[in-house]
Amino acid sequence: MSDVAAIERLVVKHAELKKEIAKVIVGQDEVIEQILLSIYTGGHSLLIGVPGLAKTLMVNTIAQAIGLDFKRIQFTPDLMPSDILGSEVLDQNRNFKFIKGPIFSNIVLADEINRTPPKTQAALLEAMQERAVTIAGHQHKLDLPYFVLATQNPIEQEGTYPLPEAQLDRFMFAIELKYPSIAEEIQVVKNTTADRKQVINPLFNSQDIIAIQDLVRRIPVADNVVEYAVKLVNSTRPNLDSASDYVKQYLDWGAGPRASQNLILGAKANAAIHGKFSPDIEDVHAVVKGILRHRIIKNYKAEAEGISEEDIINNLL
Repeated sequence: MSDVAAIERLVVKHAELKKEIAKVIVGQDEVIEQILLSIYTGGHSLLIGVPGLAKTLMVNTIAQAIGLDFKRIQFTPDLMPSDILGSEVLDQNRNFKFIKGPIFSNIVLADEINRTPPKTQAALLEAMQERAVTIAGHQHKLDLPYFVLATQNPIEQEGTYPLPEAQLDRFMFAIELKYPSIAEEIQVVKNTTADRKQVINPLFNSQDIIAIQDLVRRIPVADNVVEYAVKLVNSTRPNLDSASDYVKQYLDWGAGPRASQNLILGAKANAAIHGKFSPDIEDVHAVVKGILRHRIIKNYKAEAEGISEEDIINNLL
């Protein structure tokens, strides 16, 4: 199949996939779109939202609809690296045998990742970056495609271990979940309090997802779009002479080169699902908030004046 035909097929399949997910998940279109973009590009996502917004249900539904294995890990302060990676045990013949942990799945939902100590966070982040884990000196490869969708609860900070900036940077998107509208919430209540079970049909398999990831990387990008993305990321760095007064006033640190890479990858995937054969600046704008939100660090002045990361990104566009 030619790349043109593959993109046209992806547009149709993506629309079908969203309809399938909508059987269970009401609204949250932007959130679902960003999760799917991260899957199509092979990135990981951080979901930020208060309890009860169906984060687990959403990830589970998406995993079913794209025909991938799904495991959920509930992070707690006493969770050890071996609890998520697996460990070696003695079998009946007194030989060591490796028992795989829940991290060995296509989609892993890391629930409340900031609830667990840094060494367990680091174990998960090694798997995210290397697509492999090392146990007792042996490296075990993870099955591809592999995605980590981690959740953070923004309202409870007591007894948590916030992710360091270097580890946050490994997530392609930080996706903010907001409360549903009244009409959406009425629909949610009707759906969840009735005796009706929805069946989710898998529309893809792991090979299809890997093929989509390869297709996205083959999409050509014009030099002016790459230049725009890099200059946009560059403009978030307050320690540069070229930085605007606004950025110097409200930011302590800007985004690194990984943001530029992810902006272009995200723009390619966004172009593909809309039937375009090459991304433009509009596609960069479509993904910029999710990609920059967790990579720019506000200073105390921005906090005091109630200026959000989104306000700062909007000012730069």
